[in-house]
Amino acid sequence: MVERCSWCEGHPEYISYHDEEWGVPERDSRALFESLILEGFQSGLSWITILKKREGFRRAFAAFDPDVIANWGDDEIERLVQDEGIVRHRGKIAATIKNARAWQEIEAKGGFSEFIWRYVDGIPLQPQRAALSDVPAKTDLSTQISKDLKKAGFGFCGPTTVYAFMQAAGLVNDHVVTCHRFEPLSGG
Repeated sequence: MVERCSWCEGHPEYISYHDEEWGVPERDSRALFESLILEGFQSGLSWITILKKREGFRRAFAAFDPDVIANWGDDEIERLVQDEGIVRHRGKIAATIKNARAWQEIEAKGGFSEFIWRYVDGIPLQPQRAALSDVPAKTDLSTQISKDLKKAGFGFCGPTTVYAFMQAAGLVNDHVVTCHRFEPLSGG
């Protein structure tokens, strides 16, 4: 029997996401933008809700192309608020447009990927958690990244959202040590 982090039990979508994506270091700036936006939409909801709507989000948000989204305005917000394929939260939709503009500024100054990965010196953190109960909701580092993102113009990126983003994008390997994905992502 394959051992996994206990949070992914119960839904085939969770297991697939856990085994194939979660914690795998992502270095593509656009993909990092998508991950951060989806984590922001997840705030207050379960991740399975976002996973089940992910293709709807990709369709609605032009494959999370920040250069397209940055040009959007009130008409697109109104369209998206009516789109049942996504989470229809006006504030999060408006923040996505704002975040695309902030992403463009960071991308022009050396890249969003470089901006994010510099917090861990380009190497995923390896805290070696023994149990899910050892995994924090936020850290001092996620709090700092959140502050810096907000200073750069991002919204809906509090410390807890940023920590979930760090886990998803592989900046931190929070697979528990008994999980079959821990070792391949540990760099050892």
